[in-house]
Amino acid sequence: MGIEADENGGSDGLTYVGHATVLIELAGIRVLTDPLLRAGILHVRRRVPPPVASALEPLDAILISHAHHDHLDPGSLRRLAGACPVIVPRGCAAAVRDAGAPDVRELAVGERVAIGGVAIEALHAEHDGRRYPWGPQLPALGYLLDGPTRVYFAGDTDLFAGMSALTGRVDVAALPIWGWGPRVPAGHLDPERAAEAVTRIRPRVAVPIHWGTLRAFGAQRGLHPHAPAQAFAELVAEAAPATSVRILAPGTRMAFSDR
Repeated sequence: MGIEADENGGSDGLTYVGHATVLIELAGIRVLTDPLLRAGILHVRRRVPPPVASALEPLDAILISHAHHDHLDPGSLRRLAGACPVIVPRGCAAAVRDAGAPDVRELAVGERVAIGGVAIEALHAEHDGRRYPWGPQLPALGYLLDGPTRVYFAGDTDLFAGMSALTGRVDVAALPIWGWGPRVPAGHLDPERAAEAVTRIRPRVAVPIHWGTLRAFGAQRGLHPHAPAQAFAELVAEAAPATSVRILAPGTRMAFSDR
């Protein structure tokens, strides 16, 4: 398998829609992760124009990594869910059904579901998945899409010991590297920890996500929107030169090509 950066070519590919929203096209199916289509959430606003829902459709499945409001957004789900299944961590189904999704499938770590010819496996994520700080404990998940190209969507996570078990299983890793504030807290990856994740997973290609899309008022003064992604690319070049980094601006696509 070869991978080339290309906004248009190739029937299979990955589009970085923005924040944790990624459109993955594999073997004729279209899967969208953590859809966030609004202009912002409270004091957190988009740096870039929001995506148009119709441009993302049709969808064969939606993946939700955890219940935080920037990852499980009812308003965005109402625009998209329709009859397509929404796959969520155990305990999150009620919030998704309240958003109008009729087909909700809960998964725990290690469980799998087939969408067309692609097997989707729920993976551990080292992250507090509660919807509210005072709410009940809820898990967070990453997902491995096993198709002609094997794609790992990490959701929100920090480093964890089991990451190394993904070595040899991932062609493309979509890894979070930043957020909307001046720094990222525990339970997240910054460029340095994300580069360490690459050394553990050893994907052929790493795509930084969760950067350049949202900003809290006044929180990122003096920080260029592309700085976290560029720092990640430089760190990976030093620590894991066998992995290619593809920096996709929000709204751009890379194609997977079999060469």
